[in-house]
Amino acid sequence: MKGYDYVVNCGIDVIEAYSNIFENKKIGLITNPTGVDRNLRSTIDILNERFNLKALYSPEHGIRGDFQAGEKVGDYTDKLTGIKVFSLYGENKKPTKEMLQDIDIMAIDIQDVGSRYYTYLYTMAYAMEACKEYNKTFVVLDRPNPIGGNKVEGNILDTDFSSFVGLYSITQRYGLTIGELSILINKEFNIGCDLQVVKLEGWKRDMYYSETELAWINPSPNMPTPNTAVLYNGTCLFEGTNVSEGRGTTKPFEMIGAPWIDGYKLSDKMNDMALDGVIFRPVYFVPTFSKYKNELCSGVQIHITNKKSVNAIEVGIKLLYEIIKMSGNNFEWLPPFKKGQKYFIDHLAGTDELRLMKYSADELIRKWEKSSAEFTKIKEKYHIY
Repeated sequence: MKGYDYVVNCGIDVIEAYSNIFENKKIGLITNPTGVDRNLRSTIDILNERFNLKALYSPEHGIRGDFQAGEKVGDYTDKLTGIKVFSLYGENKKPTKEMLQDIDIMAIDIQDVGSRYYTYLYTMAYAMEACKEYNKTFVVLDRPNPIGGNKVEGNILDTDFSSFVGLYSITQRYGLTIGELSILINKEFNIGCDLQVVKLEGWKRDMYYSETELAWINPSPNMPTPNTAVLYNGTCLFEGTNVSEGRGTTKPFEMIGAPWIDGYKLSDKMNDMALDGVIFRPVYFVPTFSKYKNELCSGVQIHITNKKSVNAIEVGIKLLYEIIKMSGNNFEWLPPFKKGQKYFIDHLAGTDELRLMKYSADELIRKWEKSSAEFTKIKEKYHIY
């Protein structure tokens, strides 16, 4: 591509072309370990040396990735730069006036995974709301959607079930870059902040991450490969159950099981369905943390044979229904975290119709496919590539 030897360049790689946005401005940055240029140099260091970086803001897992899933993050000072880090995954998920008082621009550089469940999206959205409220510019340093920019999967979230794993009426797989999604959120959900997107160069909508020639850095501790991201929209549903989603193994969201499951029987049942792009293998695993820590689990590993034909939502729903059918009284939906709250599975699914088993697996998939088609028409208005 003109001026570059590589297929894709992220926003941070082309930031000089957008230097007019940042010159003579005090900058705050939301980031994590994925915020690097293609030579793996930190966006923190690039902005700190080239411009006036005044503050850092931490999403879930911390700016350096040193916090596990769900672990609260407090304010602290970044040891490498001496810059104050304000937590957006602790007492405050939305930046306060005090957090923004020393900046003119709030930027974000984080690799998302193309999934509604990912909390980074709502850290971004709350930051956009705060920027609107306190008259700051919000800048997205764009990155590829690792599972492509065309395919949409899942249901449109019912706002009765909004949470930090699904805040807006979008589908699980939304088929937009994080920059495009910021434009959609800003317009469709009436935030109306001063928004700028530093665009990708060389990315095409049908590209998956392996085609970008960019190094994969875990966006979160349990997202070790691009293949994990392909399956995540479907298998993350197991987080709302007492079945292990593979946390504590080397293949989270690819290995699914529990002590009482017969992995051989389950793999045979799933392979008989001949689902697109995947095959199932019986597997034993012992999680080192999370559900069934140090217990032997049996289940399946989902192997991707064609990542572009996988329908992760179909895989997740059909696998979940089959496990429920063969588990008897062993299977449980995880109870609400606090009395009076909704079930976690309802927040993940964006509805209670999955938990209440209102439909057969095929009926639910068809119903959600109609939602996907509806959202596709909405999201196509916000394509910038």
